[in-house]
Amino acid sequence: MLPARIAGFVDGFNLYHAVDGLGQHHLKWLNLRALCEQFAPAPQFTLDAIYYFSAYATWRTDAYARHREYIRALSSAGVTPVLGRFKGKFRACYSCGKRWTDHEEKETDVNLALYLLREAYRNSYDRALLITGDSDIVPAVRMVLEQFPNKQFRIFAPPGRQYSMDLVSAAGGLKNARKLQQIHLSRALFPLHVRDETGKVIATRPAKYAPPEEEQPMS
Repeated sequence: MLPARIAGFVDGFNLYHAVDGLGQHHLKWLNLRALCEQFAPAPQFTLDAIYYFSAYATWRTDAYARHREYIRALSSAGVTPVLGRFKGKFRACYSCGKRWTDHEEKETDVNLALYLLREAYRNSYDRALLITGDSDIVPAVRMVLEQFPNKQFRIFAPPGRQYSMDLVSAAGGLKNARKLQQIHLSRALFPLHVRDETGKVIATRPAKYAPPEEEQPMS
């Protein structure tokens, strides 16, 4: 029997904010391929593709630099970044009259849904691993299963977060759902320096993402 073909689809912001809520910044230096491999072991599975959906917060200089470094690391691991955008939106306080510009993320959920459908129609996966707690892609999951009843989904709630039960239901119920634990992330971190096959450094872990033991002052 041929191994089942696996594709991972990662809601970057959903995962990031969940990890941020743990207060463990070093877990953000996360190798998504190594994470997905824990749930698609060879030889019964082949992890053929991983898509990472996010957007750059360009107005936040330090965060923007860290995000670019992270995407370089992901790309070196064979993860495909799919970037949306932020749109400026004017806000106002009707009590004090103060006005400011807020930023609203656009396109990430739509991109995830489109890629899920596109790759199903291309027949590039047998099972999709969805790392998200967002219910916005429920219609896409339903459509894939309507058109391709043999496709399978596994839903992974980000650490510390609850499932979207609408999403779990659309994917076939709790038997197809699992909650990511901190240990899963700890086992899947990039090293300090991420190198290509020639040994060239492609990306370096930002100082903010140093593991706790490296942050302790030397005695």
